[in-house]
Amino acid sequence: MRYIFCPNCGTKLTKILAGDDGPVPYCNLCQKRWFDTFSSCVIVLTYNEFDEIVLTRQNYLSKEFATITSGYITPGETAEESAIREVKEELGLDLETLEYGGTYWFEENDMLMHGFLGFTHKKDFVLSSEVDSAKWVPALDVSKFLYPDFSGNAAYGLYRKFLKKKGFEK
Repeated sequence: MRYIFCPNCGTKLTKILAGDDGPVPYCNLCQKRWFDTFSSCVIVLTYNEFDEIVLTRQNYLSKEFATITSGYITPGETAEESAIREVKEELGLDLETLEYGGTYWFEENDMLMHGFLGFTHKKDFVLSSEVDSAKWVPALDVSKFLYPDFSGNAAYGLYRKFLKKKGFEK
């Protein structure tokens, strides 16, 4: 979010220099800087002992199995806690290990996505109402299903990290 008016008092903001950050929105009345804000989310590539990856279908996004687990970080929660919670909520799976996979900027929605690789043993899914369907897909077949690779597609970034981790790609 880019601030034009002060969220506290409603005054139109001016610009003030903030060191290396340059000019930022400033409220002369409240004497407060309002730096741009954005949402923080997690995205988790969940895999099992057979090198299969969970792909989900969410009808509001696509009729295809094109997504991996993601969700917003709630206030007071760490990215790791959020990743574990989202996989449990959406898929009914308990992660045994969680490895940080980097951050990805999702320009379309002004989101910073914290990526993870999560391991669990293969089990049946217990899906939340957010997920219409899920399936285990052999790792080398996943690229046939994911949304096309583009800058900002965190799922592909995590997929490439997984392939390197497993020695499928150099």
